[in-house]
Amino acid sequence: MPGLSEFRSGKPGFYPDQSVYAEYACGHYGLAFRDLDTGTGLLFSVASTKKIVHFGGGRCSWYPQNDSTAATLASDKYFANRILEDAGLATLGGEYFFLNERHRANRPSGHEREDALACFRELNASAFIKPLTGSRGDFAQTVVGEAEFREYLVAVSKYYDSILIQPIVKGREYRIFLLDDEVVYCVRKSPPFLFSDGVHSIRELLMTHNDGLLARGLSPIAAKPDGASLDAVLPAGTRWEIPGRMNLSAGGSMEFETPRSHAVLAVARNAARALNLRVAAVDMFTEIDGTADSMAIIEVNSNPSIRFLEESQRDDLILKIWRRTFIAMGLLDV
Repeated sequence: MPGLSEFRSGKPGFYPDQSVYAEYACGHYGLAFRDLDTGTGLLFSVASTKKIVHFGGGRCSWYPQNDSTAATLASDKYFANRILEDAGLATLGGEYFFLNERHRANRPSGHEREDALACFRELNASAFIKPLTGSRGDFAQTVVGEAEFREYLVAVSKYYDSILIQPIVKGREYRIFLLDDEVVYCVRKSPPFLFSDGVHSIRELLMTHNDGLLARGLSPIAAKPDGASLDAVLPAGTRWEIPGRMNLSAGGSMEFETPRSHAVLAVARNAARALNLRVAAVDMFTEIDGTADSMAIIEVNSNPSIRFLEESQRDDLILKIWRRTFIAMGLLDV
């Protein structure tokens, strides 16, 4: 059977990653894969001699062993934080706010736009804000100053109906991927960066970077000068770090690395248990503000992407993850 890279080369560019991985895994484990949506990969079935299971993209989870209630609660960043805190786990906290008047009569007071501004002012007009149920780092960014805050609300409200406002925290950021309590892999996350060509300014390079984000349906990065003017032309080959979100989809990077403290892994396991998730990617800050033993959960992903594994040529881990899914669904024996 061809390797994953060769296997993917036969698929159209829009084909979902996980659909590629599922079909690839089916070939390895003797299961039947059928695309049920005219070759889009958005709806497919996997069948053994005894059972058939359907999978879908979009709002569907690629991990059906996570029950729908657990996955839905985890996808709401405020609800997830409350559950984790009730379990005695440290999170970044935060408050949620709605961005439009619709359904206002059906919710308690204290969570409207005007309340969001009051919360922002309590944080000295400097906060990290993201959509309450967003993903891929879309509109997840540091916002400073009331003018920028108002602009952010206008922009984000076109795509989302609620946000989470949190204090700004700095530390080493990790993702721990768990399958039924087993740590499958750990990665350290780093922010995206621009490579100067010695000709174009930082602003021009950032515009090109943002064009790529917009083409993938993600919000652009509103970077601010940090030690260099955005109009500066840096020497060729110079890296300019883009502050803010570290998501792979937004240009961030990952590398395999185990956290210095094994307590981080224990916290990640406890987070998945608290949310009743069999598959989870727990994002965490460690060594917050330089304090060795400090850590906090950023968020817990119930439907995590594993594109990083493909880029790292870890086909073995992709096969392991899908094999466990097939077993959980009764398509394979243990």
